[in-house]
Amino acid sequence: MATWIVLFRGVGGATLLPVKPLAAALTEAGFDSVRTYINTGNVVLKSSGTSEKIIKRIAPIVLEQFDFAKEILIASAAEWNRLVAENPFPDAVTTPTKLHAYLMKQRPDDKAIEALRAKADGPDEFEIRGRVLYYHTPQGISNARLFPKIERTLGVAATARNWNSVLKLQALAAAS
Repeated sequence: MATWIVLFRGVGGATLLPVKPLAAALTEAGFDSVRTYINTGNVVLKSSGTSEKIIKRIAPIVLEQFDFAKEILIASAAEWNRLVAENPFPDAVTTPTKLHAYLMKQRPDDKAIEALRAKADGPDEFEIRGRVLYYHTPQGISNARLFPKIERTLGVAATARNWNSVLKLQALAAAS
């Protein structure tokens, strides 16, 4: 049975996924060692299914029980460990709220990546490795001009977590 990190896109504000009921619903659906982390749509669980099968099982549960119909992204614990290890901005970990990792549904095409590079001005920097976009915002995400352009420019579903959350999810996965 593998450990998986499940991320729900667009949780926050008016879109809520209450963590205790979510964990209970997923446990009831047959997932093992279900753990949630904060109210922004983060779950660590164990399953013998593939990532596609897990998403197909979770999507109707969150739709029916929580009226959640946005994208669900998933990574194995091994993929998540690679995400942490391949961080191209190692100095940025000292300010983990200014370093973000976007898990994308798939790697964007080269044309879309170049379009995003053309929009990048100012101190923000990003790098894409596989289906992960690393984004360093030295002035903070609220002042980041590239932030609202990322997903739209790349044309792929994605969800971001700051480095604190990335490391916490890694620890939860390791402990399960």
